[in-house]
Amino acid sequence: MRRQIAIVAAIILNAVATAPALAEPATATSPTGTVMVFAAASLTAAFQAIADGFEKTHPNVKIQFNFAGSSTLVQQIHQGAPADIFASADEANMQKLVDGGAIAGTPQIFAQNRLQIAVAAGNPKEIGGLTDLTKSGLTIALCGSTVPCGRYAAEAFAKAGVTPPAASQELDVKAVLNKVAMGEADAGVVYVTDVRAAGTKITGVDIPESSNVIARYPIALLKNGPNATTAAAFVAFATSSEGQRLLMSFGFLAP
Repeated sequence: MRRQIAIVAAIILNAVATAPALAEPATATSPTGTVMVFAAASLTAAFQAIADGFEKTHPNVKIQFNFAGSSTLVQQIHQGAPADIFASADEANMQKLVDGGAIAGTPQIFAQNRLQIAVAAGNPKEIGGLTDLTKSGLTIALCGSTVPCGRYAAEAFAKAGVTPPAASQELDVKAVLNKVAMGEADAGVVYVTDVRAAGTKITGVDIPESSNVIARYPIALLKNGPNATTAAAFVAFATSSEGQRLLMSFGFLAP
């Protein structure tokens, strides 16, 4: 009998030792639930990748996004749209929420970006820089003046000593890119990250550093966010070394 008990015990111990490790059980402080992130349109691809990484680590969490122009997102938040996190493509729009008392804590810069001219694949119009965008016969798309990419583009034209061309006024940078990709515009000023995300559909024309503008991206928690604990964990992940690695893989610059 003792020999049988010893054999059974050995089998049990061996099974425990060789069994795959179970996921750590959720605790009261573990990230859980849904987090709503309002983020600048230019963050679309990068933030989706960051969300995938975060959800793999925290399987009880679901990250949802509302991507749009930063100024549009600010209006929605002011109007009461439920959100846990705001990530802007500029500091001016973030400051509007700070001034309005909607931000919890202090926003932090988590990424930077550069401008680039988006043209059709192969650059059929042979556009070489900002000056070429003023040539007659071209259709140009730009972000509206209240949208970060529109304001940055205006700064770039001013630094280059070029009068901004007549252009459409789009609600966000993705709309500019889509117009170029669909052939509705010959060129537009967007971010380097947008050109990279477009793949072979778009060719990017570099803007010299002397005329370029560095976009600074702040992120912050919202005071009325319904899931503050998990939202804070997502912000921590986005600003961690892994989050930074993912951002830079999409062409963003370190803060």
